[in-house]
Order: sequence, then structure tokens, then C-alpha cells
Amino acid sequence: MRRVAGIREDQDRGLPMYSVDVENKENGSLGVQNAIENGSPPDPVDWEVIDVVNYFRAVGFAEQSIAFQEQEIDGKSLLLMTRNDVLTGLSLKLGPALKIYEYHVKPLQTRHLKNNSS
Repeated sequence: MRRVAGIREDQDRGLPMYSVDVENKENGSLGVQNAIENGSPPDPVDWEVIDVVNYFRAVGFAEQSIAFQEQEIDGKSLLLMTRNDVLTGLSLKLGPALKIYEYHVKPLQTRHLKNNSS
């Protein structure tokens, strides 16, 4: 997810917001353009903070992605997060926090463990 198409500043917080070249699939998964190696997306363990932010922006959580930037959550940190970390540690509203954990963090963790437990 290193292909950054542009940078703009978030007017509310003065934080740089990066755009990334992605497309949403019907099942909610991401197809990362030009970053897919061997038929699978890059491992989140290699993501920097901005990659995590871009991922959540791309899947429809632009407002909540700011919390990941403010808390400096990179890929390694994301893979270590518990349900409680997401629900309380990021100070997000409960509904989006539940969706972020159940539909994104947990599946990323599961895929990472599955791909690295040989």
C-alpha cells in the first residue's frame, strides 16, 4: 500500500490525509492495485501508520482512521490489538468500533496467523 496518489490536509485536525489507489470489492475486501504479490495483499505486519490509516479510509472509516493516526498504530500494532483495545483504547463510537474489529482487525489477524504458521 505504498502507492500514495495524493496528500491533502484534514481541515478539522490539521493532519495530513493520504489517498491510496484501492478499489472496494463487493464482499468488502480490498483489492490493492499494484501492491499484490503472488495473488495476495501485502502482509499487514509490514504496514506503516499511514498504510493502516489508508486501509481504514478505503473501507469506509475515514473519520475513525484518524484515531489510528493519532495513536500511531502501525501494522504490527494493529495485529496485536484486542477487541477491548479497539472498543475503548481508540475512543471510537461503539458501532464503528465493533465493525472495525469484527470485519477488519480480526480477519487481518487471522489471515496473518494462517499465512505465517507453517
